[in-house]
Amino acid sequence: MKNEVEIKGESQTIEFKESWRDDHLKIICAFANTHGGKLNIGIRDNGKIVGIKDCGKLLKMLPDKIRNKLGIIPSVLVRRRGGKEIIEIEIKASSMPVSYNGKYYVRTGSTTAELGGKELADFLMKKFGKTWDEFPVEASFDDVNIETIEKFKEWARERLPSIIKEKDYKSLLKKLNLLADGKLTRAAILLFGKNPQKYFIQSYMKIGKFVSETDVVSTDEITGNLFEQVEKTIEILQTKYLMRISKFEGIRRRDVLEYPEDALREAIINAVIHRDYLGTSAIQIRVYEDKLVIMNEGKLPPEVPVEKLKEEHLSKPRNPLLARIFYFAGLIEAWGRGTIKIVESCRQNGLPEPDFIEEHGIMKVVFYKDIYNEDYLRKLGLNERQIKAVMYVKEKGKITNKEYQEINKVSNKTAYLDLMGLVKKDILFSKKSGKATMYMLKGNEKVTKR
Repeated sequence: MKNEVEIKGESQTIEFKESWRDDHLKIICAFANTHGGKLNIGIRDNGKIVGIKDCGKLLKMLPDKIRNKLGIIPSVLVRRRGGKEIIEIEIKASSMPVSYNGKYYVRTGSTTAELGGKELADFLMKKFGKTWDEFPVEASFDDVNIETIEKFKEWARERLPSIIKEKDYKSLLKKLNLLADGKLTRAAILLFGKNPQKYFIQSYMKIGKFVSETDVVSTDEITGNLFEQVEKTIEILQTKYLMRISKFEGIRRRDVLEYPEDALREAIINAVIHRDYLGTSAIQIRVYEDKLVIMNEGKLPPEVPVEKLKEEHLSKPRNPLLARIFYFAGLIEAWGRGTIKIVESCRQNGLPEPDFIEEHGIMKVVFYKDIYNEDYLRKLGLNERQIKAVMYVKEKGKITNKEYQEINKVSNKTAYLDLMGLVKKDILFSKKSGKATMYMLKGNEKVTKR
């Protein structure tokens, strides 16, 4: 066998140990729970080969010890490296979770980490091929809200035409995969329960009116099942927290929310569907003077990085049963276009694109009220003269080339080029008034309280 003096460093799938200790079983456990790997005995952490004197003894002992302690069968071989014998233990990734002394380990980079709490629950669910919402809960059918089921039947009649005729509610829930071994699933309780908070205490929403990041002047908590929460939340936002904008289309006036209702509804439903219900916080909606933030616990899946949410992307809901029922109800699409629809709706209503932010396991959607604020205008690449002009138009209602020259102390040509830049960016539009050209903000809006 060819001697191999150079040994590559440790990695997620490679570990070196100078000698064997039973504590190394946790490394083997971690390899089995992650992507598999090799544990080399007889090599120091720095890659220096020291070898093992009695490989034969380990070769006989290790397979039985690993099988008895971990329940897996590894490949244990003697290798010659740099003129010395080492033991190579190769472990394949296991389709089932593997524990060592009742604890579960995984590989993170070149280290072995013990799992606990929410991370352990997520790991076990993934290994068993189930999602959180699929597991049964010890609840009775008396906990089901029949009125919500009847409403769902009406909502779902387009996508499930035969459902309207279904009279047996248990049979209906079974057909919707909301029963597991004859028991109500977590999804069933969240979707159709009379009081889901009895079983999942944090499964509610909070709305707060913030005058700063820490000062709250008004708070509401919304409970009930998820369908009820979505409707109640929209209603409370409309009547208590948000203002109406009067938009003029020709001579007609139309009153709309300061944030598009369809975009808010989509974002709230997304929070409900993608939320990590193993978390400890309610879904939060924070209403500020200039923005609205919707927050829920739950990381995005690796297949859908946050920067892809404004583009076409995979649909990978954390809770597929919840997503499926909301789809049947006609409240979402099945193609991962929810976030794109939110962006499009804001654009169509003359608002800045919302931001999607993922940090510290929290997903945020940030809606901005006014496209004509200095920070957002800078993000669009406007120069300080153009920003000053937009603020002038907000106050005066219009601006001419001459006025632009006066407030910015620039030439006719510079004023013209700057104004045309604002037109190209769809911030201003031009309109002839006699010999002069007036530039005004896109849309003709004024804010009115309810």
